[in-house]
Amino acid sequence: MHILLALAALMTLALPLGAALAQDADRGALLYTEHCATCHGIDGRGEGPMAGVLMIKPVNLTELAAANGGSFPLERVVKRIDGRDPLVSHGSPMPVYGQYFGFYAEAALTGEVPTVQPVADLVAYLQALQRAE
Repeated sequence: MHILLALAALMTLALPLGAALAQDADRGALLYTEHCATCHGIDGRGEGPMAGVLMIKPVNLTELAAANGGSFPLERVVKRIDGRDPLVSHGSPMPVYGQYFGFYAEAALTGEVPTVQPVADLVAYLQALQRAE
C-alpha cells in the first residue's frame, strides 16, 4: 500500500512543460544558482569554479538555442537534467542532484516533454539565458 501511495505521489509530480503548474524562471534561477553554477558558472557560460577540474568542459548554456539552429532544444535539455539522457562527463545523473531532478515516472511523450516541477522551472530559466544570434 505504501508503495502505491509513493508511486501516486511521484506521478502527480510528473508534469508536461506548460501544464497546470506554470514554469517559474525565478524559481529556476534559484535552482540554477544552487545546483548548476558550480560547474556551468553563475552566468551559464561554462566557466564555474569546478570547470577546471572536470574531464569535459561544461557546455555554455547561453548558446543552446544558437547551437540548435536558433531553436531551444527543450526535450534534450529536460532529459539531460533529469537523467533520461545522461552525459558521460557527469558520470551519473547531473552529478549529485539526480534524486532532486530525476524523472522517475514513466510517461509517453505526446508533443510535450513530461517532467517534474523543479526541472520545468530550471528549463524556463535556461530559456531566458539564451543569447540572441
